[in-house]
Amino acid sequence: MAALLAEMAAAMVTAALQQTPTIDEPVYVGAAAVYQREHSLRYNPEHPPLGKLVMGAGLAVARPRLDEGFTGTQEAAGRHLLYESGNDARRVLLAARLPMIVLTLLFGLVVFAFAADLTGRAGGLVALALYAFSPDVIAHGSLATLDVPASGFLLASAWTLRRARERPLPYLPLAAAALGAAAATKMSMLAAVPVLMGLAACSRPSWRGRAGAALGMLAGTVAVVWACYLAVDPRLRWTAPPGVPDIGGLRGLLVDLMPFPRPYRDGMRVQFGFEDSTWDGFLLGRHYRGSLWYYLPAALLVKTPLGMLALWAIGVGVLRRAALPLLLPAAVLFAVAMTGSRDLGVRYVIFVPMFLAVAAAACVTVPRLRRTTAVLVLFVAVSSLRTFPYYLPYSNEAFGGPSRTHLRLHDSNADWGQDLGRLADRLRTRYPDERVWLAYKGSGVPSYYGIHAGDPLLVPPDRVRGLLVVSDSWIAKADPRLTVLLRDGRPVDEVGHSITIFRR
Repeated sequence: MAALLAEMAAAMVTAALQQTPTIDEPVYVGAAAVYQREHSLRYNPEHPPLGKLVMGAGLAVARPRLDEGFTGTQEAAGRHLLYESGNDARRVLLAARLPMIVLTLLFGLVVFAFAADLTGRAGGLVALALYAFSPDVIAHGSLATLDVPASGFLLASAWTLRRARERPLPYLPLAAAALGAAAATKMSMLAAVPVLMGLAACSRPSWRGRAGAALGMLAGTVAVVWACYLAVDPRLRWTAPPGVPDIGGLRGLLVDLMPFPRPYRDGMRVQFGFEDSTWDGFLLGRHYRGSLWYYLPAALLVKTPLGMLALWAIGVGVLRRAALPLLLPAAVLFAVAMTGSRDLGVRYVIFVPMFLAVAAAACVTVPRLRRTTAVLVLFVAVSSLRTFPYYLPYSNEAFGGPSRTHLRLHDSNADWGQDLGRLADRLRTRYPDERVWLAYKGSGVPSYYGIHAGDPLLVPPDRVRGLLVVSDSWIAKADPRLTVLLRDGRPVDEVGHSITIFRR
């Protein structure tokens, strides 16, 4: 266990040190700093506070400068904190990422304990190995984002709820608190609340006990959500920001009936507004508008190690009916995510490798499968280690590995703006004094890292001569202004498997 968690910690810390901000991180870090210094909920209302409060633990140590009373947008606030307030952007970002890394490692202990309860210590080690070597968990567990903590809290709730069958105290309150923590990190976790309430009810022998268990799960969830908002602002001052959509119909009625603070309910309205929008998607080389119902299964097929896919299937097959209560929360969330409008990455279902790692532990319960299990776990480890330290753009060997991911998927699957610092190093060492044109998709500020480049989209194509540097997500979106430039460009280099350098 110590060796597996040490390997995972080393991989995540290395990624955290080498990667510049991804698109979402400055918003979360800026909101966390405002929570801490001003006790204001005005930024990032579309996500509850708990994940950002965890980031704030690191910021409390780093103590970055913050201009109180800054009135810009949440994107501008994050940029201002990192790049315009005299702070060391790398140090501030690392301070926000480290608590997430610690939390991700603690969830590894939950994976081990859950699997060990089902299959014994050997199964626990198999599950922990799959978790610790999962490129997606490593990639997103090393970022100051919300996907891994929300999924980890959900897994902790499912584990403690299973233990509550035999020992209602203290495990049922712990399950309710963990479910509340998941809902207080990402609103998408709300879809799992009725599922876990039902599982809690089924675990009790009497009707009175079933009703009490279900209502206890609900009450605990609501209490944790309220506590997180009150931890930011005990007076719960809130003015809805401009642009909160008016959601009508059944969804609007559901939001109004939710027993949560008003900022939480307004955040749900913002999320429904996102779902009502039309987004760009990119899957297996095809750019499209809208969403595809099969996007997430296909993306997982690309981004999951082959040995892991095999162990997932074998483990579920061994468990059969016993897999239903284990995987039901993840299955419901996955089905809901497949109906979403944002085909932007497997991070929306990062709970899948967590829950299925536990299911895969069942392989060790069949004696004839133990050698096969060991070989497949080794295959997963080799596949994961080979991609070090480029975990975000990982894809498995059947799809060409991380250097080919950008040809199959985009956005947080491959290019989330994370390689601006690596680009600066590459330009400085290999292409000094050359004219650079940059089409970058991300939240970083190029000039902060020493990149001084022109915008190729603001001048006629015949003026774009020299090095044309393009984020692969822009290439995937097939912007016609870039297509003209790329037609006459010759690819000469790539950076971090997310940025391509052309010469014109």
